[in-house]
Amino acid sequence: MSQRSSGAAAWLADAAPVFAALGDQTRLMLVARLCNDGPLSTVRLGMGAGITRQAVTKHLHALADAGLVEGTRGRPRVWRLKRQRLEAARHSLERISRQWDDALSRLKAFVEE
Repeated sequence: MSQRSSGAAAWLADAAPVFAALGDQTRLMLVARLCNDGPLSTVRLGMGAGITRQAVTKHLHALADAGLVEGTRGRPRVWRLKRQRLEAARHSLERISRQWDDALSRLKAFVEE
């Protein structure tokens, strides 16, 4: 594997857990709530979600495992978004987008020759 492709594999491997966690509709909704409303308790995050508090907790732990949220200790447990992790995922998407744009430009130039 070339150094360039091993570098790409590293940043993709780092971003993969974030995208996997956000691939679930409930977890995406929880992240959106934290983005819009700031830190919230588990109970507040579950309001209007149509799922049990235990299910909300399970999803929050999956988001925490991906590095997207962190919760305080104690009662009530308050969760906050780790914006730097979300920002890193956004940069990964931008990088992928640039790679696709470059590949399409090369293909266009090849076809037009």
